[in-house]
Amino acid sequence: MKKIFTLLCITTFMLTSCSNDDDNTDFDTIGQTFEVDNVDFRPDIDGFIAVNIPFPAGVEVFDADVVLVYRLEKVFEGNDVWEPLPTPLIIEAGGELTYRFNFTINDVDILMDTPDFNLVLPKYTDNQTFRIVVVPSAFAQNSQIDFSDINAVQSALKLDF
Repeated sequence: MKKIFTLLCITTFMLTSCSNDDDNTDFDTIGQTFEVDNVDFRPDIDGFIAVNIPFPAGVEVFDADVVLVYRLEKVFEGNDVWEPLPTPLIIEAGGELTYRFNFTINDVDILMDTPDFNLVLPKYTDNQTFRIVVVPSAFAQNSQIDFSDINAVQSALKLDF
């Protein structure tokens, strides 16, 4: 009888002491990221300025997921400085432009809005680099993360770039 009681106590202890809180870390949330280099913006025949970026093989996007896009603004002291889109800019020549994006489950369109493309310098149109992050919807809805800070997103999703 003592053996049965001991076994029952140990089993009860093991079952009640286990939890599924993952030490406050969500190991079920898997973000995906990729970079696109050498992006050049040119107006099409209708003056529309956009670049279409299909999701690469292995990056799966679901209907409820959220996509974030960051533009490499500069490299400062060896560190990449990423700027979240949409990003409005006043440019040296007196013009203005805004980088923005939209997405489907298949691709991302990165758009450049400007009233006068001729005022936009090549440093804003040529050889741009973008980082695209796919965030699972449950994480995006329940998170207190500042999505405008790529380092916070990277840390929360445990992404390696």
